Amino acid sequence: MIDVLIVFLALVLLMYLAYRGITLLILAPGIAVLTALVTGGLPVLAAYTQIFMSNMGDFIIAFFPLFLLGAIFGKLMDDSGSATAIANTVIRWLGPEQAILAVVLCCAVLTYGGVSLFVVAFAIYPIAASLFRDADIPKRLIPASLALGSFSFTMSALPGSPAIQNAIPMPFFGTTAFAAPGLGIIAALIMLAFGMWWLNRQRARAGSRGEGYGEHDDAVPESDLMMREGAVRDGYDIRELPLGTPTEAAPPSFPAAIAPVVAVVLVNLLFIQFVVPAMDTTYLAQPKFGATDIDAVRGVWAIIVALVAAILLIVGLNWSRLTRLQASLDEGANASVLPIAATASLVGFGAVIAALPAFEIISDALLALGDLNPLVSLAVAVNLLSAITGSASGGMSIALETLGPTYVQLAEAQNISLEAMHRVTSIASGTLDVLPHNGAVITVLSICKLDHRQAYGDIFMAAIVGPLIALIAVILLASLFGGF
Repeated sequence: MIDVLIVFLALVLLMYLAYRGITLLILAPGIAVLTALVTGGLPVLAAYTQIFMSNMGDFIIAFFPLFLLGAIFGKLMDDSGSATAIANTVIRWLGPEQAILAVVLCCAVLTYGGVSLFVVAFAIYPIAASLFRDADIPKRLIPASLALGSFSFTMSALPGSPAIQNAIPMPFFGTTAFAAPGLGIIAALIMLAFGMWWLNRQRARAGSRGEGYGEHDDAVPESDLMMREGAVRDGYDIRELPLGTPTEAAPPSFPAAIAPVVAVVLVNLLFIQFVVPAMDTTYLAQPKFGATDIDAVRGVWAIIVALVAAILLIVGLNWSRLTRLQASLDEGANASVLPIAATASLVGFGAVIAALPAFEIISDALLALGDLNPLVSLAVAVNLLSAITGSASGGMSIALETLGPTYVQLAEAQNISLEAMHRVTSIASGTLDVLPHNGAVITVLSICKLDHRQAYGDIFMAAIVGPLIALIAVILLASLFGGF
């Protein structure tokens, strides 16, 4: 039991030091090796080179194209003015009286189309500040509005989302980004409805007390401030994304701005439904191609094709606006490196922890829940690890790398849909990850120039409580009716 305690202390230490701003590139291998040394469960050097590095490398091999293309696409959407054009149009349609809903939907449209939540937060915050000020809505509700639209239902629930949190389960369960679409849509509606109910309730309560927008400095913080605040986590290293590089030309029309976003989802679906079935992929069984099959790679292939198509489309539609095209491509590509390295480091950390004898006790406890319902066991495991690491993708990766094959066996033995397993995994990753040490939370608060005391309570309700309710609903529905 002492070794089990050491493992949990290692996880807590990782959470604390990550919150203090120490990079995961140092933390993850350092704490993994230290844990192996203290427990005596593994040879230290072998734990680092043969377990940590090999698993870190496997993750990069599998998902680097998604990080790279997603970062480039997000940067082009920002620099072309497309993100701003979409936001302005949505706001014009809804009107200033629906300021909260307008901000949420602007964020949702952009993130569902593949734009990083960090780019979305920078693009939408000035618009949100203006809307909330004009409507005299407390500024402290802006971070929760950004969170609800950016890292809740579009990240983990909506079918077809190119978010990495929706992509990581695909190779483990042989699924696609459209896994269990019915469950995903129901979960998304629950998250959106609960979040909007809470935010509108808080707005009404503030109004009854005479609380308005307040006196605030609404300038977007400079990147050096963001670095001091530790805002480098899942998604983008904002030090790689200059803030003053938008196009000087007139923004694109709404159809031109939204077309690349639609293309991401549409091409993804068409590739899976029509292109993959027409392909001869028997060659994948050869050792030089990894001795795999199409079910293991089709989801990743579809997102790669969709993002490439969307990038080409946005360049073609905005050729005259993207006067710094090479710089935009370079900055987007560079910004993808640190996030995938950090996430992959968490995967390596999880692999070392899983190789320790003490982890067998932890895994047996988690899998005991699986004897009753693998969906519940998987949700608990992903929630716990995402909470500790403060990372949806990191926590999910650790859970699936260590226990994924076992959950597949449990699901098949109990006739549970692997598509339902995918959707539960994705939704579970986006619940308790949004604790105070989460990088996205720190970044959004920094952009808004607010602190945890002022705004975190509403973020908690919109981005944790709502998704937890949706997760419970999905588990119940999947247990009764399977994946749909």
